[in-house]
Amino acid sequence: MKEFQTEQIRNIGFGGHGGTGKTSLVEALLFNLKEINRMGTIEQGNTVSDYNEDEIKRQISLNTALAHGIWKDHKINIIDTPGYSDFFGEVVGAARVIDTAFLVVSAASGVEVGTEQVWEQAEKNKVPRFFIINKLDRENLNFDDVVKGLIDSFGHQVVLAQFPVETGPNFSSIIDLFRMKILKFSKDNSGNYTEEDIPADLKDKADDLHLKLIEAVAESDDSLMEKYFEAGALTEEEFSSGFKKAVAQDAVFPIFCMAATTNVGVKRLLDIAVNFCPAPNELDAKVGEKEVTRKVSVSEPASAFIFKTLSEMHMGELSYFKVMSGSIKTGDDLINSSTGQSERMGQMFSLNGKNKISVERFNAGDIGAVVKLKGTHTGNTLCAKGKEIKYPKIEFPEPLIRSAIRPKAKGDEDKISNGLHTLHEEDPTFVYNQDAELHQTIISGQGEMHLAIILSRLKERFGVEVEEEEPRIPFRETIKKKAEAQGKYKKQSGGRGQYGDCHLRLEPMARGEKFEFVDAIVGGVIPNKFIPAVEKGVIETMEKGVLAGYPVVDVRVSVFDGSYHNVDSSEMAFKVAASMGFKKAFEQANPVLLEPIINVEVRVPDEYMGDVMGDISSRRGKIMGMDSDGRFQVINAQVPLAELFRYSTALRSMTAGRGIHKRSFSHYEEVPSEFAQKIIASAKKEKEEEG
Repeated sequence: MKEFQTEQIRNIGFGGHGGTGKTSLVEALLFNLKEINRMGTIEQGNTVSDYNEDEIKRQISLNTALAHGIWKDHKINIIDTPGYSDFFGEVVGAARVIDTAFLVVSAASGVEVGTEQVWEQAEKNKVPRFFIINKLDRENLNFDDVVKGLIDSFGHQVVLAQFPVETGPNFSSIIDLFRMKILKFSKDNSGNYTEEDIPADLKDKADDLHLKLIEAVAESDDSLMEKYFEAGALTEEEFSSGFKKAVAQDAVFPIFCMAATTNVGVKRLLDIAVNFCPAPNELDAKVGEKEVTRKVSVSEPASAFIFKTLSEMHMGELSYFKVMSGSIKTGDDLINSSTGQSERMGQMFSLNGKNKISVERFNAGDIGAVVKLKGTHTGNTLCAKGKEIKYPKIEFPEPLIRSAIRPKAKGDEDKISNGLHTLHEEDPTFVYNQDAELHQTIISGQGEMHLAIILSRLKERFGVEVEEEEPRIPFRETIKKKAEAQGKYKKQSGGRGQYGDCHLRLEPMARGEKFEFVDAIVGGVIPNKFIPAVEKGVIETMEKGVLAGYPVVDVRVSVFDGSYHNVDSSEMAFKVAASMGFKKAFEQANPVLLEPIINVEVRVPDEYMGDVMGDISSRRGKIMGMDSDGRFQVINAQVPLAELFRYSTALRSMTAGRGIHKRSFSHYEEVPSEFAQKIIASAKKEKEEEG
């Protein structure tokens, strides 16, 4: 494949809410780029970017897919990201390497939660943003409402670059406010179009919107503004260079019109990408840790950032990378600055979905894939030896759902552990841990479908099956009042006896203060050498719990009296005595169970507000506050972890897939007594069954 220079490269990414037509749009782009000879469909399962078996079966994108094509001697790298919220981590990774984000909005639905999420990621990474209103061939649309929603949500820098002559099944003509022409698209889905003068009945509207576009561009540059005021207009060259600069500076966010499945508006988008999307070297230099920087130029030392890892049958691990500086060719020896390991670049490819085109060299700004790196994973940096730079890791979203698994067959534990480790390396939004306290393997992810796909990959690729179960809750035990008790251990059965005697005082501490041990012995009634044994006996009992087998927290324990025997006293005897004394005092100190409380932030369209708040209340949750954010409501609540099992699924069904939530640990709080009694009874029953 031909080698492209940095200024000839455009890196564009498509993101948005699920169901807005991103994959169909990428399919249309590849058709117009002559990379495919017919457009596939989601329904037939033959699109370039949704090639994975799970994607074909579920008819949604699950992975970031790479594609590319050549248009007017420019290489356009296309990144298609999933819209389903379970796979938002893919968007987060892609946002680190694209140079222009196209936010795809359905003309039928307008701004949705997913639109806002993609916007936030692009804004965080300082990526220029364009909007595409897709599916304009659907019936019963209100184009002006969708545009108003975009401006209300994202500000007055959102401006029309095109508008449709008519929407619905006859949508085939667009007024282009750059060229000030009507573009009439062929009805044979070829993507071809003719340019004609704007009809008289649309001329005033077009002039008015063209003026708004020029003003938005002029406002971004003082010298342009002066020229505009002096001349009353901008030349085509002034407008074009001003528009490109305004886009790169996030001063303008233009809207384009499309119907991907009928190939209307798509070919024009390729011209827009070449003419107005920034080349990689037209954006800021790349900054690594310790303020080390690299210009996006082939004259700089080589560096690359790994933004996704994929494991393919018969191929092994495939690492998606962007060359941040310099150039990289097959056989180069580079350093993984994240681990210090050396890596040799093996066979490299440009991708069109699963189809690979071998490439010898990638220059600064280009995106590709390489096979079989030894120890390099998502978020790592590769760079030239002696010219180290380490780019910041990707900040993936925190898990939103947890489940527990156990092997179906005995002896599969190691296989499961290895499989889960590999799957986490590929997809860092999937997390697992062997929880020693809960005696369960806990898996966590972004949603129920996310975990279902992880477990199906575990079965297919690693040959192990597991059963899911509800994860146990890490309850805690504590006390509400002061109590004292004696623990006396005396054993005499021939030979040397055992004797330990200690008096303990338990006092509640503030939540989160954990534990304090106080040696309040006076006059040597317990020799110093036995005090550590008393503390050890207390700590071991606290770890095992008294009420229901959960760790005890927020208790101050003082040993203040006792007695010993010159011959029979031992560390072991005092340890046992301390355990006995602690249990007695604990039971007298008004013991209670504590449960973890989670901060939950729910973002929903207005119409679902009442349902979501009612559901939170039914889960013993407390509403802490509400905010409006554009067309969405943000509900902040605190909910017991015990009530959040499969919450993301419940929220999705309650809000027709339009609600999302974030969560984080807040604090521990007392369990209401009616629930506590059930938990304690269940723990006792389990203990009896084990015994």
